[in-house]
Amino acid sequence: MDFGIVILAIIQGIAEFLPISSSAHLIIFRDLFGIGAGSVTGDFALTFDIALHFGTLLAILLYFFKDFWNMVIKGLTKGVKDKEGKLLWYLIAATIPAAIVGVLFEDKIDEMIRTNFILIGCALIIMGILIYLADRFGKVEKDLSKITLKDAILIGCSQVFALIPGFSRSGTTIAASRCLRLDKESSAKFSFFLSAPVVAGAVFLSILKGEAIPLILANINIFIVGILVSFVSGLLCIEFLLKYLKKHDFKLFMFYRILLGIIVIIYTVWR
Repeated sequence: MDFGIVILAIIQGIAEFLPISSSAHLIIFRDLFGIGAGSVTGDFALTFDIALHFGTLLAILLYFFKDFWNMVIKGLTKGVKDKEGKLLWYLIAATIPAAIVGVLFEDKIDEMIRTNFILIGCALIIMGILIYLADRFGKVEKDLSKITLKDAILIGCSQVFALIPGFSRSGTTIAASRCLRLDKESSAKFSFFLSAPVVAGAVFLSILKGEAIPLILANINIFIVGILVSFVSGLLCIEFLLKYLKKHDFKLFMFYRILLGIIVIIYTVWR
C-alpha cells in the first residue's frame, strides 16, 4: 500500500478541523507535491476524499456524541424553547445555504478551481488574514447558548465560500462567528457541529452518484485505512484545538496559511 495514502488521511484529519482548509491541503499535497498521487487519481481521488471526510465525520459524532444526542432529543421534544434543542434547528437552518449552493455549483467550482494552484494559494493567504482580523477585533459578548437564528444563518451562509479550496469551511465559519461576537471556543464548537450535516450530505450525495460504491468495494483495504487514520487524527485535532483556543488566538494559523500560500504560488510558477 502507498504510504502516501496514510499521509493524506492524516492531513485530512488535521486540516478538516483546524482553520487551514482540508480540501486545499489534499489538492496541494497530492496534486501539486505528488504525495499519494500514484495510487489516488481521477474518480478514485474524489471518492477517496469523500471517504476521508467520512472518517472525520465519525470523529465529530463520537467526540460530541452527548451534545448531538441532547440536541436531537430536546430539539424534537422541546424545540427552540430549550437552549440545546434550539441548536438542532439552528444547525439545520445554517446548513441550507451551503447545501443549495453546493448541489447547484460544487462540480462547476471544482472543475474551475481544483487545478488553479495560484488561486488556491491566494485563498489560503487572504482567508488566513481575515480569520486573524475577525478574531483580533471581534468583541466577545456571548457563548453558544446565546446564539440567535440570525447568527446561525449568517454563519451558514459563510460556508458557501468554503466551496473554494483554500478558504476553509472551519475558517470561514469561525471568522463569521467571531464577527458576530461569539467567543473563540463557542465559535469553534459551532463550526464543529455544523460540519456534521455538511459532511454527511456530501458523503450521501457521493454514494447516490453510483460510482463510489464499486470503487470502494474494489479497494476496500485502502478505504478502511484512510477512514480509520482520518478518524483518529480528527479526534486528536478536535481535542487540540479546543484546548489551544483557551489560551491562544488564531495568529499561528494565519502565519501557517500565509507561508503555505506563498510556497504554493512560488512552486506553481517555477515548477
